[in-house]
Amino acid sequence: MSTSDYAIIFMKIMGSLALLIYGMKVMSEALQKMAGSQLRHILGAMTTNRFTGMLTGTFITCAVQSSSATTVMTVSFVNAGLLTLAQAISVIMGANIGTTLTAWIMSLGFNVDLTLVVFPAFFIGIILIYNKKRRYIGDFLFGIAFLFFALVLLSSGGKDLDLEHNPDAIRFFSSFDTSSHFTILVFLLIGTVITCIVQSSAAVMAITILLCSTGVLPIYLGIALVMGENIGTTATANLAALGANTQARRAAFAHLLFNVFGVFWVMCLFYPFVNFVCGLVGYDPVNDNSSPAERAATLPIVLAMFHTCFNVCNTALLIWFIPQMERAVCLIIKMKANKDEEDCRLRFIPSGIMKTPELSVLEASKELHSYAERTHRMFGMVRDLLTTKDDDAFEKLYERIEKYEDISDNMEVEIAKYLDQVSDAHLSDDTKEKVRDMLREITEIESIGDSCFNIARTISRLRSSKEEFTENQYDNIKHMFELTDDALSQMSVVLIKHKCEVDVNRTFAIESDINNYRAMLRTQNVNDINEHKYSYTAGTLYMDIIQECEKLGDYIVNVVEARMCIRK
Repeated sequence: MSTSDYAIIFMKIMGSLALLIYGMKVMSEALQKMAGSQLRHILGAMTTNRFTGMLTGTFITCAVQSSSATTVMTVSFVNAGLLTLAQAISVIMGANIGTTLTAWIMSLGFNVDLTLVVFPAFFIGIILIYNKKRRYIGDFLFGIAFLFFALVLLSSGGKDLDLEHNPDAIRFFSSFDTSSHFTILVFLLIGTVITCIVQSSAAVMAITILLCSTGVLPIYLGIALVMGENIGTTATANLAALGANTQARRAAFAHLLFNVFGVFWVMCLFYPFVNFVCGLVGYDPVNDNSSPAERAATLPIVLAMFHTCFNVCNTALLIWFIPQMERAVCLIIKMKANKDEEDCRLRFIPSGIMKTPELSVLEASKELHSYAERTHRMFGMVRDLLTTKDDDAFEKLYERIEKYEDISDNMEVEIAKYLDQVSDAHLSDDTKEKVRDMLREITEIESIGDSCFNIARTISRLRSSKEEFTENQYDNIKHMFELTDDALSQMSVVLIKHKCEVDVNRTFAIESDINNYRAMLRTQNVNDINEHKYSYTAGTLYMDIIQECEKLGDYIVNVVEARMCIRK
C-alpha cells in the first residue's frame, strides 16, 4: 500500500476512536439523566459496609458504562460529606470491576458484525429524541449506536491495515523481547501515558484490541498496555479532586494506590498469571499455532478476560485491607494545618473538571447550604459586636465581619459561575429548573450577608457618635436578633432537608412576627423621641438596625420560597 492509503486508514482509525469516545460519553450522560436522583440515592444509601459499597460501585459503573464517571461522582460525594473515605474506597473497587464490561462489549464488536444493530438504533433513536418523555432513551440509543459503529469501523480499519502481512510492522513488534520484565514495564508506562493524555481508557483498550487482533502485537505486550490503562484512568478522578477538600483528594489517591498495588503484584506473577488467564479461554501464548482469523477472534476475548480477572482478583485481595488503605492515604495526604484558610474557600464545588452535570447540581446545593451557614455565623458575630465593650476586641470583630462580607461576595460570584457552567451542559428539565432556583437563592443569601454588614456598620457608627442605646432599646434589639436568628436557623433546615420533611409555614410565621415587631417598635420609637427618652440620632441608628433585620427576614423568606419552588 502507498503512503496515502496508510494516511486514509490512519484517519479512519482516529475518527473511529473519536466516535467511540463520543458514543461512550453520550450513552453515559443519557443513562445518568434517566437514573437522575435515584443513582445518587443508590450511591449514598447502599454503602453500609465494604461489600455493599463494592457491589454498588460495580452496579453503577455497569449502568453508566464509565468508571471515570463513578469515581468522579464518588470523590464528589466524599467532598460533600455524603460518603466516608472507607465507603468511597469500596465503591471505587467496585467501579474497577464494573468497567471490565466495556472490554467485553469491545471484544464483541471485533467478533460480531454489529452493522445490523447500529442503523436501526440510529433510526429509533432519532425518533425518540424528538419525543419529550423519551428523549433520554433516544440519546442512549444514539450513544450505543455510535459506540458499536465505531467498533465496526475500527475492526474494518484493522483489516484494511493488513498488519499481519506488513514485514515492517512485524519486524518492529518482534524486536521487543516479550520474555523480559523490562519490556513489559515499558509498555505498561506507554499505556499509562496514552490513557492520561486521551483521558479515555476505552480508547486505549480499543487500540490494544485492534493491534492484538491483527496479530502483530504479542498478547503479553497488549496485556501490559491494559495494565497501564488501569493506572492512567485514575488521572481523571485525581484531576477532579485537585480543587476539592482533603478527604476527596484522599479518595482519588486511594484509586491510584489500589490500581498501582494491583499492577505491582501482577508484575511479580506476570507470566504465570497471564498464562492462566489465556488458559481460561483456550489460548496458548507460548505456542501460538492459530490462524489469523482464529487469533482475531480469540485475542480480544483474552484481553477482556485478563481485564476482568485482574480487577476481580485485586478487589478480592484488597477489600479486606480497606482500613489499612485508609490509614495509608491519610498519612500521605495530610490535613491542612491552617483550618481557617480551608474554611475560607468553596468546600464542595471543585475547581477541576466536571464529568457529571447532574451531580454538579448536588454539589452546588451543598455549597449553597455551606454559604447559608457562613452568613448565619456572620450574623452571630454581629450580635456579639453589639455587646462588645473593649475597643480592640470590637475592632478585631468588625474586621472579621468585613472579611466575611468579602467572602460572601466572592462565594456568590463563584457559585453563580459554576451554575452557569453546569447549565451549559445537557440537563433534564427538572434540573434546569433547580439551577434557576439556586441562582435566585445565592442572590438572596448574598443580600443577607449585605444586611449583616449594614447592621455592623450601624453599630460602628453608634460607637463613633458616642451615643448610647437605652436598656430598653438593647432589649428590643436583642429580641429582634433572636427572631432573625430563628429565621436563619429555619432557612438552614429548609436548605438541607427534603421538601416533604419541611414545614414552610414555620418560616412565614417567623417573618410575620418580625414584621409585626418592627411595626410596633417603629411607632414606639417616634413616641420615645418625642418624649426625649433618647436623642434623635440614637433613635435613627436604633431603627436602622431594626429595619435591616426586617429586610434580612424578607431575604430569608425569598430563599425558602426559591428552595420550595413557591412562585409569587
